[in-house]
Amino acid sequence: MAASGKIGVFRLPPLPTIREIIKLFRLQAVKQLSQNFLLDLRLTDKIVRKAGNLTDAYVYEVGPGPGGITRSILSANIAELLVIEKDTRFIPGLQMLSDAAPGKLRIVHGDVLTYKIERAFPDTIRRQWEDDPPNVHIIGNLPFSVSTPLIIKWLENISLKDGPFVYGRTQMTLTFQKEVAERLVATTGSKQRSRLSIMAQHLCDVDHLFTIPGKAFVPKPEVDVGVVRFTPLVQPKIKQPFKLVEKVVQNVFQFRRKYCHRGLGMLFPEAQRLESTGRLLQLADIDPTLRPVHLSLTHFKSLCDVYRKMCDEDAQLFAYNFREELKQRKRQDQEQEDDTEDCESSATTRVPSLTG
Repeated sequence: MAASGKIGVFRLPPLPTIREIIKLFRLQAVKQLSQNFLLDLRLTDKIVRKAGNLTDAYVYEVGPGPGGITRSILSANIAELLVIEKDTRFIPGLQMLSDAAPGKLRIVHGDVLTYKIERAFPDTIRRQWEDDPPNVHIIGNLPFSVSTPLIIKWLENISLKDGPFVYGRTQMTLTFQKEVAERLVATTGSKQRSRLSIMAQHLCDVDHLFTIPGKAFVPKPEVDVGVVRFTPLVQPKIKQPFKLVEKVVQNVFQFRRKYCHRGLGMLFPEAQRLESTGRLLQLADIDPTLRPVHLSLTHFKSLCDVYRKMCDEDAQLFAYNFREELKQRKRQDQEQEDDTEDCESSATTRVPSLTG
């Protein structure tokens, strides 16, 4: 009897190693794109095993690069693998894998941040949101430069049930810098607690599965890498629009070493800041001297619910951005300085004629 979670029976025919592929196509990781190749197939197999049972699954891989994780996915008895690769240098090596696994691998040359996956897989695999997750998985060794904006984009997709989540509660298994992985799973009171902690945990069960040492990658990054799995929740912990939750959370954590009332105050125009911040904290029943890292998901739920009511009462409030207010004030100050300089300059040029 096969061991539980073991990669499936399908095996690729003999192929050049990933190192040989890199040599063959003269591939080099581009530092500016924060590319790091994972060459150890034992580790890529482990990532795929941790993603769950992929038998007959439809898998969406982002950032396949030279194809290390791609090989492990293809060996997992999947129905189909769709890879999105932005860098044209990697396409020939991926095409070699496609030729070795006929009908299994579909290659798209494109940008994962803009690619529309809603129609990529058959409608028959869609599940109701309340059902078990569909047999659809997102797996990827993400370049560090896109990992945070990409997970924020996908979290918003989860809240809207669109993008990769039109199929249901699609699971994701992704790599991040270890520090980012720790933020994603950080609990209340942890020094790693951050905006990412709240945004991810109010929408998903988030698990830091294991850490890969940096030396396993080529070139070796300066940090280790964490493998994180996300399973969308049936019901979010905070039942408010994504942008509203994001705004509250961002404001709280922009002054992470201050008391929480400091960041919350920035939700309101200066003229009403003190009064409105006090009202928000009172109605949400939150101690204003708590630090951001000590606010629980329940605290953030209360804050978002009360802030939503305040926005409903004041149609202009949600659009308010204190940074724009600061910019406008700086522009006004600069204009006043320019006017003063013009007046002084005019007075100086008139003096000779007056004294004649």
